[in-house]
Amino acid sequence: MAALQNSPSIHRTLFPNSSPPLQKHGTFHCCRKEGISFQVKAEQAPATSTWSLSPDRPGRRQGLAIGVIVPLVFLVNQNSISFAAESKKGFLQVTDNKDAYSFVYPFGWQEIVIEGQDKVFKDVIEPLENVSVNIFPTQKQDIREFGSAQEVAETLIKKVLAPPTQKTKLIEASEHEVDGKAYYRFEFIAQAPNYTRHALSTISISNGKFYTLTTGANERRWGKMKDKLQTIIDSFKISSV
Repeated sequence: MAALQNSPSIHRTLFPNSSPPLQKHGTFHCCRKEGISFQVKAEQAPATSTWSLSPDRPGRRQGLAIGVIVPLVFLVNQNSISFAAESKKGFLQVTDNKDAYSFVYPFGWQEIVIEGQDKVFKDVIEPLENVSVNIFPTQKQDIREFGSAQEVAETLIKKVLAPPTQKTKLIEASEHEVDGKAYYRFEFIAQAPNYTRHALSTISISNGKFYTLTTGANERRWGKMKDKLQTIIDSFKISSV
């Protein structure tokens, strides 16, 4: 999600009831309801991981303005991913035809490659401003099979989307339906010793896959960024294949 440096690999495994494996420390069971559960198991992540991101540094913007920005390397499958010129003012669209999803991201964000994540875009100046998409296999047909929006959100936040060393708080969780498909959306805060990340996520199930998209920003920039981040969340759509 932001600088996304030293991100751990996501270990994909099969779980009870063929539920979707998700990232993070240790093992946990999500949404135990009517005998339904899923389990996640991963290696211990390094101190700085995908969700434990480097804080902003004063003066970094000025330094980059006068310095040379090293081009990022993109690993893009030209046959499965297409980029629209500009789908909305200030945003670019990415459409993955292979995995059947699309979303928009702010103009100027750069794509980076993180092992275990399907797609990541981030701001080169503000390291906590980014969006990431992850996809995991599942035999479930609907996200509601795992429990309510609040149940699933609380488990993902505590066990997947933030390291156990960070204090987390679920602000809001809701269910939405788009083209007959159920999506869960939620807002949360993850507090590290030297920064606080304010984030939004949307998750859904389709095509035998569990999709997650998460975006966020440093709490100090939330007021400026929340509308853009909400646009990203609202734009995420999954097609049936």
